Amino acid sequence: MGNKVTTAIFPVAGMGTRFLPATKSVPKEIMTLVDRPLIQYAIDEARAAGITEFIFVTSRGKGALEDYFDLAPNLEEELRRKGKDDLLKVLEETNMDSGTIAYVRQHKALGLGHAVWCARRLIGDQPFAVILPDDVIAAEKPCLQQMVEAYQETGGNMVAAMEVAPEKTSSYGILDVVSDEGNLLEVKGMVEKPKVEDTPSNLAVIGRYILAPTVLKNLDEMKKGAGGEIQLTDAIAADLDQGRKVHGYRFAGQRFDCGSKSGFLQATVSYGLARAELRDDLAAYLKSIVPSLD
Repeated sequence: MGNKVTTAIFPVAGMGTRFLPATKSVPKEIMTLVDRPLIQYAIDEARAAGITEFIFVTSRGKGALEDYFDLAPNLEEELRRKGKDDLLKVLEETNMDSGTIAYVRQHKALGLGHAVWCARRLIGDQPFAVILPDDVIAAEKPCLQQMVEAYQETGGNMVAAMEVAPEKTSSYGILDVVSDEGNLLEVKGMVEKPKVEDTPSNLAVIGRYILAPTVLKNLDEMKKGAGGEIQLTDAIAADLDQGRKVHGYRFAGQRFDCGSKSGFLQATVSYGLARAELRDDLAAYLKSIVPSLD
């Protein structure tokens, strides 16, 4: 039913102030989770879902992020000379083919909706994905791949969804659903950062989206929403009001909020324990210090 999704937008214009002073000179998206930058996890997930065109919405000071995906001939030659083929292979996974990647500047921080709107001319009239690298999702089948497979049956718009504690709903876009059963949720309304007493559910939108190009047309209106920002949630809700379908997808996997220090540390521990070469030493260390945490 749905068209093939081959393009993804990565909004990476944020300043990462919660991670100062680290982000004074290093874009948050290339801060490392174990030994890979956050953005690499997002790229790998996109590739697994069949994405072949990558659009980064950046801002001033993101040059290191752009350089990360470029070739590093001197480094590659040095590794080749030393016979470090395993590291060469790791390096190759970070390279992007010429013409597959584009950068668009967001000159003012006007919200996630505005960041997505900045890429409108590169999207055209096709469905597209949006991936927020701050949301790292550990899953046997990558989250966006799960969604793309479900989208083939539904078309329209689709957002990743997960349950959050009721007192946390004011930090998220929240779904109002027809029924809360199974993985695929039929959405009848969406609200950005509702007050706890006004929330229609505790189903939060997480940073993975598959969107129809009509959402970009809705963003043309530049309506400000919660926090005085142009909210992507509002533009998707407008599609719903215009009679188009929106589905929530309850993904299988564990989400880490790497936009927060606590979430980043939790992800580091979880991903470290998932690595065979690190697991034993890290687990032994954690066991040794747990009694002292009481």
